[in-house]
Amino acid sequence: MKKWNSMWLVFALALMAILGACSAKEGKESAAQGEKVEPSQAATAEVTIDNNGTTQVYKEAPKKAISLNQHVTEIMLALGLEDSMVGTAYLDDKIYEPFQAAYDKVPVLADQYPTKEQVIDAEADFLYGGWKSAFGEKGVGTPEELEALGIHTYLHTASNMTKPTLENIFIDIRNIAKIFRVEDRGEALIDQMTKDVDNIRAKLPQDGKELPVLVFDSGDKEVFTAAQNFMNELVTIAGGKNIFSDVESGWTTVSKEDAVARNPEVIVVIDYGETSAEEKINFLKNDPALKETEAVKNERFVILPLSAASEGVRAADAIQILAKGFYPDNF
Repeated sequence: MKKWNSMWLVFALALMAILGACSAKEGKESAAQGEKVEPSQAATAEVTIDNNGTTQVYKEAPKKAISLNQHVTEIMLALGLEDSMVGTAYLDDKIYEPFQAAYDKVPVLADQYPTKEQVIDAEADFLYGGWKSAFGEKGVGTPEELEALGIHTYLHTASNMTKPTLENIFIDIRNIAKIFRVEDRGEALIDQMTKDVDNIRAKLPQDGKELPVLVFDSGDKEVFTAAQNFMNELVTIAGGKNIFSDVESGWTTVSKEDAVARNPEVIVVIDYGETSAEEKINFLKNDPALKETEAVKNERFVILPLSAASEGVRAADAIQILAKGFYPDNF
């Protein structure tokens, strides 16, 4: 009798294992065939994010998001979130080519910031700003005003701090990925950006010498340049030395005389707006003071689009452009 009881016990356990395997297989097949699959606990759990002086709780992933500046638009698209977007705004220049097809799926609400009425008409539930102005007086509205309308907000932290680094961008990417429940995509994006930057660094000279670099945004009587903003990080990673990295500011204005005295060997020209990069270079070549720098004498200019210089997913591309311009023989 005991023998038969043991046999039935073994049979029952085997049957349970078979049924469990079949159930798991059917679940996988249903997911592969596009049938409705119950969301995981991680996808339905509340997400709490502290940002821009507010604490916001997301009971579910936003479904009608609007991005308010180009570099955060590209972060959304890099995470594959175009289907969760009902609008974009404020391009600095052309959208990053790999994201063009995804970008074309999303309505462009305004050349600059959309009005609060446009946001409401789009039934937005999430606004992603790249710069503080997005939620300032000339922007869409304050986070408090928008929260009262049931609209979550997120301000890209890396773009609104002193001395931002690549790691600060990664924190923002992780936060957005967490809000939209696509953490795996966020980590994959960060891993790829890290590998790309490491590959560039491996090609740089290892002699320890510092290449003096001036970042030229604009200026006629004075020079508008980068101090301790993200351009400083990009120039440093690319093997250069920002000649105004000692100035306690982000973007700053300096005298031509000071720029000449620090004698840059390369000038990075930021390309955006109505004045073309070529026009800026022509100005540098003909300015009585700035034409005396080694960079202008040797015509060593590197053109960098403003959208690539922002704290976004194009950081590795920006570093590649700079590194090639600084050390052409190494690339």
